[in-house]
Amino acid sequence: MFDDIDLQILHILQEKARIPNAEVARQVGMAPSAVLERIRKLEERGIIEGYEVRLNPRHFGQKLTAFILVEASRAGNGRLAGELAAITGVQEVHQVAGEDGYLVKIRVAGTEDLGRILRDDFMAIQGVISTRTQVVLSTIKETRRIDLEPPPGP
Repeated sequence: MFDDIDLQILHILQEKARIPNAEVARQVGMAPSAVLERIRKLEERGIIEGYEVRLNPRHFGQKLTAFILVEASRAGNGRLAGELAAITGVQEVHQVAGEDGYLVKIRVAGTEDLGRILRDDFMAIQGVISTRTQVVLSTIKETRRIDLEPPPGP
């Protein structure tokens, strides 16, 4: 799938995606052209999905984070996830096992916005039976980083 050098490159890019290619090459002991080719292949294979800037939501008035469990009817499941994902403020939509069909992460300005979105947007989607909301009081850890371990030996 990938080797130790690929893992080193992925570690470096997870720490600082904007690092110059020449610096990545220096750290792994390879020519910049070889590193660039490896990165291109990792992107083509979907191992690297993209690069994004992490913004602080508080600077944009999004001070409240909540997780919403959405109970969905079977009839609504086909298109429901896409409709949930399209709601303003929704950052993640996960289909989950159990009585609830989806777990949704949302960021909004405050409880007034959250209440309006639950009432006007979530409950307007055909197939949504009910919602249960957990408001985040504080966030201890939040990351999209993947723990990279060397591949198991033979």
